[in-house]
Amino acid sequence: MTLDTLDPRSSALLVIDLQNAFIHDKGTLGISGVDTKRLSAIVPTLAELIPRCQAAGIPVIWTVQEHFAVDASRARKKLAGHTSRRKQVSALAGSWDEEIVEELKPLAAVNPAYVIRKHRFGAFYETRLEMMLKMLGTRTLFVAGTTTNACVETSIREAYLRDYDVVALDDCISGVNGEWEATAKEVWKQYFCEISDSKEMRAWIDAQSAPRTLGFGHMLLMVQDVPRSVGFYVDQLGFSIRPAKPLADGRPFTAFHQGVAIVGGRAPSHRQIDHIAFEVNDVRALRDKLKKSDVEFQQDLHDGPYGLTIYVTDPDGTRVELYQVGATA
Repeated sequence: MTLDTLDPRSSALLVIDLQNAFIHDKGTLGISGVDTKRLSAIVPTLAELIPRCQAAGIPVIWTVQEHFAVDASRARKKLAGHTSRRKQVSALAGSWDEEIVEELKPLAAVNPAYVIRKHRFGAFYETRLEMMLKMLGTRTLFVAGTTTNACVETSIREAYLRDYDVVALDDCISGVNGEWEATAKEVWKQYFCEISDSKEMRAWIDAQSAPRTLGFGHMLLMVQDVPRSVGFYVDQLGFSIRPAKPLADGRPFTAFHQGVAIVGGRAPSHRQIDHIAFEVNDVRALRDKLKKSDVEFQQDLHDGPYGLTIYVTDPDGTRVELYQVGATA
């Protein structure tokens, strides 16, 4: 698959249950006869991928499965649950079994607020994950973790049912049975998610992190009669005026929610476009690139109304504003 249509700014990596209980040979699954070498094989790959995500500003969200020795809800069941097939109840609250494996624990500690405790298979089920993703503006979930056919699959299904774009990272997901995993992934591809891997995700992060334009910001038109032009755009075209800071040079100025703004001072012989503006991801690196290419600068790095800003001239003389939201000089 290709990840090119996805935006890192609205993406997150969900790391499911990388805990001693399920990965370590002394954990619950290990002492219950499960091959934890198979399960833990994903740890080195995640140890390489997670810092790359964090450095790129992609939130890394962890789930930690937690159980109680006495679970009144589960005790009501008449049929034996999956926990009865183990030597002990896994990941008891406060136990070593519950902790994230030592190799990844420092990475989880980078942002403790991104650690989600859950009491059942699903990462969304009665947790704060969904609200957190809304707060972060997440639309794409890359999924990693263990085990494939239980907590990972349940969480993938939950994410799909909430209309997230879901990408399962094949080399970052492990389970207890290879045949089960192969069948599960065929079903996932058909119904719930795309399947990629850490190599492709790292390449996507590298490509998306290179200096580039993220999207159209606005266009400023020079007009001869501001009130007349405001009347045209509002009364005839249905534009709506948005609050905006006045221009530093004092020219009369009106901005619209539709991405266009107008400014007075145009003479009949002037170009109508004062400038066009685009949001970029790394204005400093882009500035250096443009300087090396001998692009004409009208104004170098400075704090503009939208962030750190430069103004350059395109080949036809149009002034182009390039700004990085959140950056300062």
